[in-house]
Amino acid sequence: MGKVAVVTDSNSGITQEEGKKLGIRILPMPFYINGELFYEDITLSQEEFYQKLGEDAEISTSQPSPADVMELWEELLSEYDEVIHIPMSSGLSSSCQTAKMLSAEFDGKVRVIDNQRVSVTQRQSALDAVEMVRRGMTASEIEEVLMQERLEASIYITVDTLKYLKKGGRITPAAAALGTVLNLKPVLQIQGEKLDAFAKVRGIKAAKRTMLNAMEKDIEERFKGRRVNLEAAYTCTEEEARAWKEEIEERFPGYEVHMDKLSLSVACHIGPGALAVACSREI
Repeated sequence: MGKVAVVTDSNSGITQEEGKKLGIRILPMPFYINGELFYEDITLSQEEFYQKLGEDAEISTSQPSPADVMELWEELLSEYDEVIHIPMSSGLSSSCQTAKMLSAEFDGKVRVIDNQRVSVTQRQSALDAVEMVRRGMTASEIEEVLMQERLEASIYITVDTLKYLKKGGRITPAAAALGTVLNLKPVLQIQGEKLDAFAKVRGIKAAKRTMLNAMEKDIEERFKGRRVNLEAAYTCTEEEARAWKEEIEERFPGYEVHMDKLSLSVACHIGPGALAVACSREI
C-alpha cells in the first residue's frame, strides 16, 4: 500500500513548527504589504501583521505561486506515492481552483480536496487526513471521506470593529458608521463556501451569547446524535481569548476545545479583536 503525504496551507492556522510535529506540510500564504511580498509564518509573523494593520498599511491577500505549489508536490512525490492537498475553501480563495488545475499534471497522484473549510475546521480536516493515512487508507479513500463530510462544519465570528468589513466592501460606509454609533456587533457565519451575515446585536456580550446559542442549536439539531470537534479562534488579546475559551467550555461541558489564532487571510478582512467558535463533525 502506497504512502500518502498530507498538505494544507497556513489558512488552517497550523504553523510551520506545528506542521512538522503533526506530519503535515504547510504551504505559506503570501501577502502584499505596501507592495512588498511576505509569507505567513515565514517572513511575516502575527505580531508584524497586526502592527502593519494598525498602521493602515495597504495589505492584500494573494495565492501561492504555481511554481511553489508544484515544487512542493514534486518534492513530496520523491518520497511518497500520493499527496492529499487541503486548501482553503474555494468560496474564500482562488488558490483551490489553481491547485486543482495544477494537479491535472500529476497523473492522479495529487488529490486537491475542496471540502469548504478554513481556519480551525481546515486544521481538523488535515488532522483527520493524517489519522486516515495512519489507518492505511489510500488517497482516493481519504478524498471520498473528506468530501462526504465537507458541509458538516460551522463557524460563527464576531468582530470588534466594522472598519475592515467596510474596507473590504462587505458593508457600506453608512452601515459601518451607524453600526459604530449604535455599538452593533455583526455575527458572521461560514457554513459551506462563503462568509455570510448571521445576526446583528448590541455589544460583545450579546454577540458571544448569539454565537453560543447558534452553536448549541447546531450540536443539538444539525449534528444530533453525533460527536463534534469543538474549536475556537481569535484575533483579540490572549487574555480575551482565554476568557472566551472558558465561556465555551462552561457552555459545553465534556468537550475539549481547541483554540487557535485566526489565520491572517481571515484576519485581513475582519481586523483585530474578533472571536469565533466552530465545530466540525467527528469522522
